[in-house]
Amino acid sequence: MNYFDFYELPETFNLNDADIKKKFYQLSKKYHPDFYANEDEEKQQEILELSTLNNKAYQTLGDPNKRLEYILRLHNLVSEGAKPQLPSDFLMEMMDINERIMEVNSAEELGTITAEVLAFEGDMNEELSALTSDYTHLDDTTKESRLNDIAKIYFKQKYLLRIKESLDTFATRF
Repeated sequence: MNYFDFYELPETFNLNDADIKKKFYQLSKKYHPDFYANEDEEKQQEILELSTLNNKAYQTLGDPNKRLEYILRLHNLVSEGAKPQLPSDFLMEMMDINERIMEVNSAEELGTITAEVLAFEGDMNEELSALTSDYTHLDDTTKESRLNDIAKIYFKQKYLLRIKESLDTFATRF
């Protein structure tokens, strides 16, 4: 079942944390297995599955990054093992940064590269925020186009995460 449908919320990238938490607690009470201890095995199994669904929905919808990935998965824009096509200019910039990380000789150089990567990340987050802010108000055709743009940023962020991990590894040298 779709987590948004389960929580009776619109599919959106920007959910109110209080609404998610309220729905989680409401459904936690409704589907708590202890309340169904005297029911038959089939009903107990059904409640256990609903309780598990509630926990997974809360973990996913309560985390903005997981929510973004979940929405992209719902629309088949993200899948296990998929190799996205990233823009060549982005890949060239990341390759340049990677090479500079490998050749870094001081904490100062590493700090400069880190600042550059964080600026990239900030720009991507701003772009993502602009793309997701009015998502619920778009028509289906525009949503599809917007989701493709959001997916491109998602894959760039994943790539950038690996760069940040490299930075963390090299930071221990200084």
